[in-house]
Formats: sequence, structure tokens, C-alpha cells
Amino acid sequence: QVQLVESGGGLVQAGGSLRLSCAASGRTFSNYAMGWFRQAPGKEREFVGAIDWGSRTYYADSVKGRFTISRDNAKNTVYLQMNSLKPEDTAVYYCAARARLLSVTENDYDYWGQGTQVTVSS
Repeated sequence: QVQLVESGGGLVQAGGSLRLSCAASGRTFSNYAMGWFRQAPGKEREFVGAIDWGSRTYYADSVKGRFTISRDNAKNTVYLQMNSLKPEDTAVYYCAARARLLSVTENDYDYWGQGTQVTVSS
């Protein structure tokens, strides 16, 4: 069982930056791929990016070049650094975990955090 807790959300002006954190329980964090997803009001949850057990990353086109995912296995934490934020990035951001290989499909993830709100004002 893996428990995930996101933090770092908040209100930021367009063009600003935020760093989200996702702290995971469990001793085998390094074996998990971690994904970030987001859900805007009235929209379906969508893939943002992911990092696999070997720290390879993959991003949605909408955030490529602006968002960066990293992990610190010693701290059981994955980060989502968000730069050049836009109002359309406003959403609840979720982290998720699955074994080893990353996926862009939310149904492939076994564990989810509770989400953290990110609001970008224009």
C-alpha cells in the first residue's frame, strides 16, 4: 500500500511559478513510476507528466518546456516544478503511483493523492 500526499498548491499570477510536492509512504518508492494529472472545473482529468523508476520523464504537449518532474528517492518525494504558468493551468493537481513504468493513462495508476489546487490568475 502506498499513500500519497500532495502539497504546494496555491494562487499565482500568470507567468509565475509553483512547485508541487508529492510525499509517498512505503519503502519501495524508488520502484514506482509517479504521474501527475490535473482536473480543471467541468473537464476530465488529464495527464500532465510522469517519471519512471529510472527517472525518465514524459510530458503532455501542453506543459512541455514549462513543467519539470523530478524525484528524490531518499525523501520518498516527487516534484512538479511549474514555470510560466498560464490561466489554463488552473486545476486540481493529483499525483499517482504505479509499478516501475510510466503511463499516460490514469487507469494504469494504482495509488492516488487527494489533490492540491493550483489557481493561476490573469
